[in-house]
Parts: sequence; structure tokens; C-alpha cells
Amino acid sequence: MADQRRNQRPSGDGPRRSSSGGRPAAGRSGKPTGSSSRSSSSSSAGRSGKPDSRAGGKPPARSGGKPAARSGGKPPARGGRPAGRREEKPTRTEEQARYDGPELPEEITGRELDRSVAAQLKGLPEKLAARVARHLAAAGIFIDENPELAYQHAMAARARASRIAVVREAAGEAAYAAGHYAEALAELRAAKRMNGATAYLPIMADCHRALGKPQEALKLAKSPSVPNFAPEAKAEMTIVEAGARRDLGQLDAALRTLELAPLMSKSRASWVVRLRYAYADTLEAAGRDQDALTWFHRVDAIDSEELTDAADRAEALEKRLG
Repeated sequence: MADQRRNQRPSGDGPRRSSSGGRPAAGRSGKPTGSSSRSSSSSSAGRSGKPDSRAGGKPPARSGGKPAARSGGKPPARGGRPAGRREEKPTRTEEQARYDGPELPEEITGRELDRSVAAQLKGLPEKLAARVARHLAAAGIFIDENPELAYQHAMAARARASRIAVVREAAGEAAYAAGHYAEALAELRAAKRMNGATAYLPIMADCHRALGKPQEALKLAKSPSVPNFAPEAKAEMTIVEAGARRDLGQLDAALRTLELAPLMSKSRASWVVRLRYAYADTLEAAGRDQDALTWFHRVDAIDSEELTDAADRAEALEKRLG
């Protein structure tokens, strides 16, 4: 389901790529960006807290049960509120703001969703299904260019339909893209409980890394379902596993993990690019600069979409080596 939902995006072909060199977020070969998840209170969708007190402060004191006289001789309006002053509306709670979600652009109709995703919403009332579909579609559209906005849309869908697996999946992927790693882990765990899917495991493992728990990432990497993954998903898990080894200071183990992967595949698919890049990066971290240079060149040779900064890394190494 994860791959099907991603098909709605205008661009992108898998887990989100980081801004540094185009490396995949689920395949960072070094330490993941962000050591903890950011609180959802940073969302601009709403504010938490109690409603503001009434304008004008406390009502005038009463004397003998009658309204106290004011300087102008006119008693206060009924209810003790000064005349001529409007009572301010209470602010929305964070929960209300999340339910409302960001404003939906008119051009996003919900028909952008993959049919298999839309089919899972058919059990909802028609108007509710339409609203959830629009938020899911918006999350898919914005996830690359504005992941925080995508996250807010996904959470609005979750607030309305939390018992649907594809909604929890979307919330998890958007939270991951926005750097809310604890939330992403919780949402993807929920989706996995609902539909039994294992496609989320590489992202879940990378969330553990981002939260400073590389050992938990390694446990997921050894899950029985991993050997049966499709090549791209298997490559993503290999990269995350090698990264977890690096987090633990085990560079030799990280290199061995990557060397067991099909680094010399003749395919020019993005997963091969990412595997080779992770290997070159780990070689450089291990002090094997000449070998790293060779592999950065091998990355650059197949990276026609410039997913990585392999060419720049190779140039920097050439200057260092003289």
C-alpha cells in the first residue's frame, strides 16, 4: 500500500530524499538528521490552551445584588459585561485545529488518489470520505515540497478516519518526511497492526535510528520478512542497517553489510545509486579514500537524475589525494 499511495505524488520515487546530496531519508548512511521528533505543537494549524478571558476583565462589583453605578450613570450590560464590548471567541484547542486541518485548495478534489486507496474509504459516509480523500491527496502532493504541510493534512485525515490502515500509513509517512520520528513510528506500527504489511519496516527502522536507538533498527533489519522484500525495499533496509552499524561505531560491520548487497548490479535504478553511494560514503568514513573515490565515480556513472552529490564528493577526494 505504501508504494501505491506514493504514486499519487507529482514527483518522487520512494522514501523522501534529504537535501544533502539527494540521499534517501530512509537510507542515510551516516547519522540521521534530527535526534528526536519535533512536537506537533509547532503546527501552525492551531493553538492549545484555554479560551481567552472576556474582554474588559472582571465585571464591576455588585452592591446589594444590583449593578454598581458607572461614571456615566449607565449600568453595565446584562451578565455583567461592559456595554458596547463584544465578547471574544475562544481560541481553538490543538485537537480542534488538527481536526480542521489546513485549508484545502479547490483544485484538490480527492480524485488524485490511487483507486486502491480510494476503495478503502468507501466504508465511510460519503461527505466524510470525500473530505478524508482530499486531505490524503493534499498530503501526497505536498510531501516533497512542504512536508510539514503534508503532515498537517495527513493528521486531519487521521482525526476523521483513524481506523483505516491507509490513513494511518499516510500519517506515518508524512510524519517521517516532516521529521516527526516518534509520531511516524507510532502511526506505521498502527498501520502494520491493521493490515499486516511489512513494507513500512525500513522507514520504521530509520525512525529508531533518528530517535537514537540503533539497536532497535538492527532488530527490524533482521525481521523474517526482509529477505522476501522487493529489491528496492531490501536495498533501503540494507542502507539503514549499515547506518545503524555506523551509529554504533562499527564501520567494518557496516561495510560488510553493504558488500553483501548487489553493488555491482547492472541496473541503473535509484536503489542501486543509493546503495553505491552509501558504500562510498562508508569507505570514506573508514579512511579508505582511494576506494571511496572509485565508488563515488561508479555512483556518478549511473546517477543520471543527480539523486546524489557523488560528483562533488569525488572532486573533493581527488583534490585531497592530489
